[in-house]
Amino acid sequence: MALKLGFIGIVTRDMRSSLEFYRSLGVQIEDGQDSAPHVDAKLDDGVTLACDTVETIRGFDPTYTPGSGGHRIALAFDKGSPAAVDAAFAALVEAGHTGHVEPWDAHWGQRYATLLDPDGNSVDLYAELLEN
Repeated sequence: MALKLGFIGIVTRDMRSSLEFYRSLGVQIEDGQDSAPHVDAKLDDGVTLACDTVETIRGFDPTYTPGSGGHRIALAFDKGSPAAVDAAFAALVEAGHTGHVEPWDAHWGQRYATLLDPDGNSVDLYAELLEN
């Protein structure tokens, strides 16, 4: 059987703030879920982005403690073009979200930038650099 990624789970302290961030990024999330304990949003490639409150996770894992320090896993979204990386980064920062690494041309051939979601998770934006 082929291995297929089904969903990415994010644990959040503030569902409204997290959903606002991911909506600003372009994730299609249905309205009316800002106070829900669990939210699923289907990405264009079929993978589900799931958000759960800390309380929801503690409902089946009472010893759950949110991580601290640097990230161990980052989400990375292909924005399609270097200009789209720059525009999305600027729009998210202008909307009050935390920019972590401003857009730059990475040596591996991509325009790359990093933001932090409201829970401090690393969210990268990238696009292949255009050939001259």
